[in-house]
Amino acid sequence: MKLKINSLKQALALSFGLLTCSVATAEQTSKVITAENLATLQSVSQAQVSPSGEYIAYTRSVPREIYVEKDGKNWTELYLVNDKGVERAFITGKVNVRSIQWSADGALIYFLAKMHDDKFTALYQIPVNGGQAQKSVHLKDTNIAHYALSNDNKKIAILAKKAKDKSVKKLHDLGFKAEVFEEELSNQLLYLIDLTQSDKALTPEAWDIKGYVADVHFSPTGKELLVKTQPTALIDDKYMKSQWHIVDIAKKSVKTSFATAGKLGAAEFSYDGKYVALLGAQDQHDPATGRLFIANVSSGKVANWLPDFNGHVSDFEWSNKHNELYFIANIGTQSVVAKIKPGANKYQTIVAGGQFIAANLSISDSDKTLVVKANSAQHPNEVFMLRGKKQTRLTDSNTWLNDVSLAKQESLTIKARDGVEIGGVLIYPLDYKKGQRYPLIMSVHGGPESHDKDGWLTAYSRPGQLAAAQGYVVFHPNYRGSTGKGVDYSKLGQNDYAGKEFDDLVDLKNHLVNIGLVNEKKVGITGGSYGGYASAWGATKLTKHFAASVMFVGIANQLSKFGTTDISNEMNLVHARSYPWDKWQWYLERSPIYWVEQSETPLLIMHGKADPRVHPAQSMEMYRYMKVRGKTVRLVYYPGEGHGNKRAAAKYDYSLRLMRWMDNYLKHDNQPMPAHDLPHAANLTAKKETEKS
Repeated sequence: MKLKINSLKQALALSFGLLTCSVATAEQTSKVITAENLATLQSVSQAQVSPSGEYIAYTRSVPREIYVEKDGKNWTELYLVNDKGVERAFITGKVNVRSIQWSADGALIYFLAKMHDDKFTALYQIPVNGGQAQKSVHLKDTNIAHYALSNDNKKIAILAKKAKDKSVKKLHDLGFKAEVFEEELSNQLLYLIDLTQSDKALTPEAWDIKGYVADVHFSPTGKELLVKTQPTALIDDKYMKSQWHIVDIAKKSVKTSFATAGKLGAAEFSYDGKYVALLGAQDQHDPATGRLFIANVSSGKVANWLPDFNGHVSDFEWSNKHNELYFIANIGTQSVVAKIKPGANKYQTIVAGGQFIAANLSISDSDKTLVVKANSAQHPNEVFMLRGKKQTRLTDSNTWLNDVSLAKQESLTIKARDGVEIGGVLIYPLDYKKGQRYPLIMSVHGGPESHDKDGWLTAYSRPGQLAAAQGYVVFHPNYRGSTGKGVDYSKLGQNDYAGKEFDDLVDLKNHLVNIGLVNEKKVGITGGSYGGYASAWGATKLTKHFAASVMFVGIANQLSKFGTTDISNEMNLVHARSYPWDKWQWYLERSPIYWVEQSETPLLIMHGKADPRVHPAQSMEMYRYMKVRGKTVRLVYYPGEGHGNKRAAAKYDYSLRLMRWMDNYLKHDNQPMPAHDLPHAANLTAKKETEKS
């Protein structure tokens, strides 16, 4: 069933005159980004090149239509595009396709999905030359979470949890609902079976592997598996206690385990099986998996392939013809595509920084065609093909963006007050005139082991081009502790919560004021997670610098945060480098609630009620401390949302509230707090009337 898509004119015709953040007329909305057309933004989520290099299968993330469709996460559709850019829709509508992979002969595309009346996720296949998708493998009463195909496509490794005993549901219905915290988690298991199309639900025997199996790959010969495990399903174990093993398939025994410290990411066999490339951490205190390692399969020895690399490797893929690794790395605010050989510690750049922000590398059998998904300041992720020195964009997921005016965007670097080099990405107001000062929205990334790149930076919680179209300067700071500049830089914020890392925000703001771009009295701050922590800090300890703040899934109290998060071990090792009981007062003084009394900054707090990372009580604490002391504050909870909003209505609602709050305090001279509700009912009526006409 195909998803009904209204014309762009209809989608943008809703009147939001009651909202100061909206642009009122259809004529205007055809020229600038608004919250309404931002809610329709599509992007490529995965791209895989065919063995021949002639075709690329890709999935496209499609938002649900606000005020029309039942609320939920984006749909994910399957498409095929050839090397000339001719696109063909394969599976579209109300579907969620993921984990696409080509058959060895290029005749089939495999993918995971729930199709038709499926209750559980199954492996499907669809012929490239036409025909319907057919179920290839499915397990009885449980979802296939992940799969890997052997090179000859005769075997398939499947990761799935054990089917639940039917008595569990019956007992639940009878009222036996007690939950034993963190002790009722079920492990993900490994199954290895022959790959033969069948409509029969299978109940294969799981391999006897201790712990939770997180990932799996076949060796080139098909005689070994590369298996990633962690002690339990806990996210803290995933972050800090993962390990890769080479397993002999015939003996079902571990041949080699790779000993690495700290966080551990992807791994893959070389084309001849002599090496394994791994993404990992430099040590247990490295906050990100940006180090590239090479492991010798026969000896198990692991070496840092690029020991002095001042960037972060994000993805890689081995050549299909010889021992050479292609990889994507983030350096500063840019990304590069490069390649390197075993034994070398220097790489050859294929695509230099400044072309696009790349991810999801895929290579044809001949190595002549490389495919990535990539974004730029002009568009979200699309499919790009690399052949020789030529880069070709093959898809256009948002044709309406071609008629939209976008603001100037550039990278910026300065010296902090202590001499450390800091920077970020600056978006000018769309109507920018030299010599004029503008209100500023500082949009702070989370992590802090993350960084903002000079690509597409506009989303429901990150105002980017949306705010620029409404006359704001928008700045995305890469404060110390961010990634993209090597391990040493990413550790600079450790054992210094809200210290020099947030002083960097002030230094960057002051720079924008000093160059004459920003009105010092009209500065707002927003961000999610660690960026939400920065926003709360900006509203309290740094209140004199910020006239408005929007805190999203943020930290209010470092003491209670440690006791309510699902990553307490990670917090200790790569952030605080201590425990709360080591220095209670220090943790308290690095908490925004400690500084509420001095706050003069209106604070809007928003949070998903099902957030496991930063408990929603953090926002409740912040709200209560502000409210009792007579500060300007509002708390908005989103039921069913976690550490960031996933559903269409919650994302759209958030976008409206964010911009309305900034407008109210940065443009409208501190008017009384805006109404607590939004005119969704009126908009729904307007939408219905539009569809009738």
